Amino acid sequence: MSSGQADRIVAAARGLVEVRFRLQGRSRASGVDCVGLAALALAEAGHEAALPRGYGLRSGDEALARDWLTQAGLVAVERPKAGDLALVRPGPLQLHLMILVPGGHVHAHAGLGRVVETPGPSPWPVIGHWRTIEEETWRL
Repeated sequence: MSSGQADRIVAAARGLVEVRFRLQGRSRASGVDCVGLAALALAEAGHEAALPRGYGLRSGDEALARDWLTQAGLVAVERPKAGDLALVRPGPLQLHLMILVPGGHVHAHAGLGRVVETPGPSPWPVIGHWRTIEEETWRL
């Protein structure tokens, strides 16, 4: 059973499908990257998250990414569900964020140049899943 916030995150993520991809992008109008997508979806769901500055997901630094997720008010979870963020590794020196939705995930796809919803599990190795503190507290 999910709370309203997880449902709102899913709805917000799906509402961003087709928004243009733009590296370091933070808005619907000018485009988003995976961090911008996550930040917008969380904000639209009512979660105030601090965006990382000067991040480099292309560095592949998992510890740095974990710190960003914690600083954004997210907690690591063992059992992922819709509305959670997945940190994945599409390449040896690259990290990527996706938002889980029922039946798949939403992410900013650089190759396609837009935000897409993809069915099924992640095509890339999953490092971990994170959930808003508010959502995790609700579940306890």
